[in-house]
Amino acid sequence: MIQLIPIPMKNGTALGTEVKLPKTTLLTVSTEKGYIMCGALDVALLNEKLQDRNIVAGRAVGVRTIEQLMDAPLESVTVEAEKMGIVRGMSGREAIEKMF
Repeated sequence: MIQLIPIPMKNGTALGTEVKLPKTTLLTVSTEKGYIMCGALDVALLNEKLQDRNIVAGRAVGVRTIEQLMDAPLESVTVEAEKMGIVRGMSGREAIEKMF
């Protein structure tokens, strides 16, 4: 099952996506500029193999809901996210606000 959840923020509305899979759930929150995701995101792949795409993204681990993803500290971020002031340890919510 896939669930789309609008998330009102100070600077706009982000879109939460929850994808229920066998034995796991994929979680993302996105804006037009970038996204944060659960531990399934491979930040090293984005930074190394897909660097020409300039992807703005962050990864939080150990989260099971969109709310937890928004509140969790980011474990890793892409180089492009760092250029926007998004840093490791920042909450998902703070990162999403910077992505508007």
